[in-house]
Amino acid sequence: MIQKRLSALRNAMEKAGIDCYIIPTSDFHNSEYVSEYFMVRKYFSGFTGSAGTLVVFQNKAALFTDGRYFIQAAKELQGSAITLMKMGEPDVPTLTDYVKQELADGQTIGFDGRVMSAGDGLVFEKIAEEKHGIIIWNLDLAEEVWTDRPALPATKAYVLGEEYSGEAVASKLRRVREKMTEEGADIHILTTLDDIAWLLNLRADDVESCPVLLSYFVITKETATLFGREAAFGEEVKEYLTRNNISLKSYECFYEDIAESADVMTKKTVWVCENRIDYRLKKELGGLVILNKANPTSLMKAIKNETEQENIRKAHLMDAVAVTKFMYWLKQNVGKMPMTEISAAEYLEKLRAENETFIEPSFSTICAYGENGAIIHYSASPEQFAEIRPEGMLMVDSGGHYFEGSTDITRTFVLGEISEEMKSHFTLAARAMLRLKNAKFLYGAKGINLDVLAREVFWEKGLDYKHGTGHGVGYLLSVHEGPNSFRFKPLAGSDDDWCFEEGMVTTDEPGIYIEGSHGVRIENELLCRKGEKNEYGQFMYFEDLTYVPIDLDGIDVKQMNEREIDILNTYHKEVCGKLSPYFESEALEWLRHATRQIGK
Repeated sequence: MIQKRLSALRNAMEKAGIDCYIIPTSDFHNSEYVSEYFMVRKYFSGFTGSAGTLVVFQNKAALFTDGRYFIQAAKELQGSAITLMKMGEPDVPTLTDYVKQELADGQTIGFDGRVMSAGDGLVFEKIAEEKHGIIIWNLDLAEEVWTDRPALPATKAYVLGEEYSGEAVASKLRRVREKMTEEGADIHILTTLDDIAWLLNLRADDVESCPVLLSYFVITKETATLFGREAAFGEEVKEYLTRNNISLKSYECFYEDIAESADVMTKKTVWVCENRIDYRLKKELGGLVILNKANPTSLMKAIKNETEQENIRKAHLMDAVAVTKFMYWLKQNVGKMPMTEISAAEYLEKLRAENETFIEPSFSTICAYGENGAIIHYSASPEQFAEIRPEGMLMVDSGGHYFEGSTDITRTFVLGEISEEMKSHFTLAARAMLRLKNAKFLYGAKGINLDVLAREVFWEKGLDYKHGTGHGVGYLLSVHEGPNSFRFKPLAGSDDDWCFEEGMVTTDEPGIYIEGSHGVRIENELLCRKGEKNEYGQFMYFEDLTYVPIDLDGIDVKQMNEREIDILNTYHKEVCGKLSPYFESEALEWLRHATRQIGK
């Protein structure tokens, strides 16, 4: 199947005069998750992970992805004749080096400029120039080859009320315009869906697990224009936009409108974040005066206001009840009833859905039993899933979108007999998570300064994990939100390395993954708060948002020091206090045992 699709793609490439066609994982908005319409890389490669780039030549093809997906990609690419390129591994070329090595002199690079980031597009443009070739950036060859391609989504947009957002759209627009004046910008163009949704207090369902609408937004000192799909807007939303002096234009005419306005913008300064816009927009802006800086909304939406913070606490309490009830159900029923990765995930979603403000999962649940837990972003399917038995471990990484906010939690559950190595690794992950969440630090620290608090216990054992320790979380938006994160080295081309501000929400999720055996990840969400202020400066700390037991059946207390034991016992005392009102009889007794105090 994949080889037939690649053959059809190569025929289209030949007709278009393209020697190397590059297919990233993206939509027109540089989104992390994309709707079915944009899953072109998946269609031509068979690889279902959320990150990766496919490079196709006439006689070869390669799929580049990161360490989260090495095991998964190796399985899914079997029989496709596509070479897996494990990014960051020794002797593996970078994507650009590979293209440079394989592209012959005078050959042509092609891609759809709407799904290629501006920065990457410029790099490929330079490679083509060095090879005395050209780039063709205005062809979406999938339109010709993918005959049953799904349609672009256009779900109904709705207004997120101020009882949830905590700030009116007029106030948000005013703040953006103030930043524009401060930076000397006349026009600001937003193409990132979460920024637009946050700024306008609008939500929809155009991207799976990310309640946003396909749109572009252009703001000046006097005007504001939203480019969206007509079918998305009912009369109530149209009236809302009109009341807030926001014009509505067709989504399909955005690039043409920018091109036609170029003359008017010639003497204006246009603010865009080139890390977040696509190559076609970069070309349309041509020689205009560009202010290349992070979108002001990136930091604004990352700092949750008081209303959002209170709502988020409510969302996490609802979520904790659901996940803890799942843990109880799992422990009581494993081995006594048929249970699979799929049925367990469905039961967890059912528990979340018992809350009336639950909307949908905040991402596709990772329910990974046994050796599947070693696949960092594992995804069970009707064709391939594991039966859950009363032995080993089950890792469940899941979350929910509620009107009160978004959640993301991982727990690894011990279901029976486990090896000493498994118990040791479980304890390492728990220690790492606890140490980071208990951090106290001076204002100005970034994730790159704090990451070692979690990773150190792994490094001491000569171990590590191939992902960041944590990421920001949006409010009923993308569950992976910058600019805050925990990681020990910067990401190339990323602006996600700002200092922690009060109100930022960040995950804390160290893990360990042993191919063919097991995986452990334990994850809490943390709210950054101000602590004491003295002659040394403003100290900061993290407030727990996630209150779900850590499975004590996986803990080897002998590996923990007294401080770590105290942190765990304090956390479990708080978990029991918050959750007890929602449990009764045998379930309540189980909860008390699951959060019991431990010691050496």
